[in-house]
Amino acid sequence: MNPAEVLLAIFLIAVLIVSLLANLLVVICFLYSTEIRKQVSGIFLVNLSLCNLLLTILNMPSTFLAIVKHQQPFGESLCQAVGFLETFLTSNTMLSMAALSIDKWIAVVFPLSYTSKMRYKDAALMMGYSWLHSLTFPLVSYFFSWLDYSSMYASCTLHAQEEADTRRFMVFTIVFHAATFMLSLLILCFTYLKVLKVARFHCRRIDIITMQTLVLLVDLHPSVKQRCLSEQKRRRQRATKKISVFIGSFVVCFAPYVVTRLIELLPFVKINRYWGIVSKCLAYSKAASDPFVYSLLRQQYKNVLLNIVNRVLKRELYPSSGYNSSLDTENDYCLHRPS
Repeated sequence: MNPAEVLLAIFLIAVLIVSLLANLLVVICFLYSTEIRKQVSGIFLVNLSLCNLLLTILNMPSTFLAIVKHQQPFGESLCQAVGFLETFLTSNTMLSMAALSIDKWIAVVFPLSYTSKMRYKDAALMMGYSWLHSLTFPLVSYFFSWLDYSSMYASCTLHAQEEADTRRFMVFTIVFHAATFMLSLLILCFTYLKVLKVARFHCRRIDIITMQTLVLLVDLHPSVKQRCLSEQKRRRQRATKKISVFIGSFVVCFAPYVVTRLIELLPFVKINRYWGIVSKCLAYSKAASDPFVYSLLRQQYKNVLLNIVNRVLKRELYPSSGYNSSLDTENDYCLHRPS
């Protein structure tokens, strides 16, 4: 292995470890907390985490072995199965992110009618469509034998071997990425920009009230006024940063791989193998970032994790003291409003 391949292998192992641990924590929080399970968005989050876990366990090791061995890591049948799962899981994660953005849009733009617009039944229908949509493309690719090992990406993925299938594979690839990546990106941009518009409107209203209050309180110390003005600025920037992270992480992780897959369809373009593997690793890195972007950095999940840690520590420190863990409820740690 040359230095570039060593760096790629190390990066992939780091992504695998972070993704495995972080997504497991999200699933544990979902199973442990009744409050999270009651939320409709919890269905989208656990679906996203389960897809990321499967991608981490089944696909990342395959790519790692291909980088190390410089060859197809498995037999034909197993390689096709891995490629099928990669196509399905990647599509499902994209659509799950789109579903989360729709849920956020309804919650912020239509807060009074959220409970009637987004019920468990509606969430189940959205997840049902996501699964059906995600299964369609790998089934078509399996029917046409377009699941094979690609040395350009060091992974079992969509790949047309025969030149006679080039035109059909080209149409399939364009439709696939348009119906998954582009559709999800358009939904993310539309919904989160609407959310940002509402957030800025509320920030302006709060700023007006704050400024009026500061004018009336003439005896207020200058340092207090400065802190209020600083908080105004942070409040305006907070919503923009969150929206930028939601959309930016999606584009940074998935766009290089999708664009590369589309460019390689051109007969006069030759994709560099190292760039192909880098773009694949970037797509994998989304599985490691999703738990932090959508779950673990929220106050509600932090409180649940603290609750779990406290219970474990009490059991370890007082194993025979008759401590009853059921006396502690998650309400002790979930009194704050989720961020």
